[in-house]
Amino acid sequence: MTEPSIRFMTVDDLDQVLIVEKDAFTVPWSRTAFYNELTSNQFAHYVVMELEGEIIGYCGVWLVMDEAHITNIAILSQYRGNKYGETLLLYVMELAKMYGALKITLEVRVSNQAAKGLYEKLGFMPGGIRKNYYTDNLEDALVMWAVLKNEE
Repeated sequence: MTEPSIRFMTVDDLDQVLIVEKDAFTVPWSRTAFYNELTSNQFAHYVVMELEGEIIGYCGVWLVMDEAHITNIAILSQYRGNKYGETLLLYVMELAKMYGALKITLEVRVSNQAAKGLYEKLGFMPGGIRKNYYTDNLEDALVMWAVLKNEE
């Protein structure tokens, strides 16, 4: 099996990105939300992961001054468990460092043990709770932070 590749997302990718989005989230972002991120948000950077011509995942990050904020990350369910999410997040963390970010943050459902385990493995630490953050069930979000170390 070939390894997936990662590249910047374009507006032409939105049909496939929305398939991943709807597969991954109970309250998926709309086409308009992604379109606005790609065309109007100067802080937003989105990448897609492709395998044999199919988008199987994506990740978005906002880069503001020296901080990076992961807006969303998703892998199609049938491709989970292959370390693709880890590969994608590591890529975006390196990208953030290249753009000058010193730390990176994200929110994750308090019940999402798999995601929390991945984030902890990559150096993210708990930073706080956002009460009733998720609109579908009012679940709390755990805010996590990591320091982006530059290799000496």
